[in-house]
Amino acid sequence: MRTGVRLGVDVGKARVGVARSDHHGVLATPIETLARRDGVVEGIRRLVQEHEAIEIVVGLPLSLSGADTASTEDSRHVAAQLATEMPDIPVRLVDERLTTVTAARALRDSGRNAKSSRSVVDQVAAVILLQHALDHEKSRGEAPGVIVDPDGGTPAP
Repeated sequence: MRTGVRLGVDVGKARVGVARSDHHGVLATPIETLARRDGVVEGIRRLVQEHEAIEIVVGLPLSLSGADTASTEDSRHVAAQLATEMPDIPVRLVDERLTTVTAARALRDSGRNAKSSRSVVDQVAAVILLQHALDHEKSRGEAPGVIVDPDGGTPAP
């Protein structure tokens, strides 16, 4: 398994949740929620530098059948921007089906109400996404998802 910090990014309409892994790629933890209006790319660039991240994992929200959703193109667009603006840092799109639903349920089950947990739910969704990616790499010996091409912004084969 590769070593180095990875960032997990859960793209939402109003906020973007960000999580990080430990250096060994074993555990994901929440670090920040960024407001979309404040410039997500710059915020993530700052976090990449601060945490010396080797990779960015962006969640790709697909329907249960695997089809695109209303949010899929938005995530692809953010991933393409990140890949273009930071060509030395690999950006991966990884299936994130139900991460936000799972995060909201976990917070609700812990006694947090939905309104006061909005920014936290984005971070928890990023943790779930990144932990899934880390577990996938550990169990299968290969990084999950698809690399985004920094030159074209489209997924590379």
